[in-house]
Amino acid sequence: MECIHCKGRLERSAAPFSIDRHGYQVRRHANPAWVCTQCHEPLFEAREVEFIQQPLDTLDRQSAELGVAG
Repeated sequence: MECIHCKGRLERSAAPFSIDRHGYQVRRHANPAWVCTQCHEPLFEAREVEFIQQPLDTLDRQSAELGVAG
């Protein structure tokens, strides 16, 4: 596979993910991903994106229930 940023070669590896959203921060340190051997940019497949998104949806819902979401 080819990196969409620099056209380098992608290898299966793990990559961190973090997001600041609605007053909270979520970090995951080792997510399965394709990582560029040149620029180190990760590419997450759909199943990894869904795995990351599910807890974010739960946090959004709980934050809204508490009146914290902004």
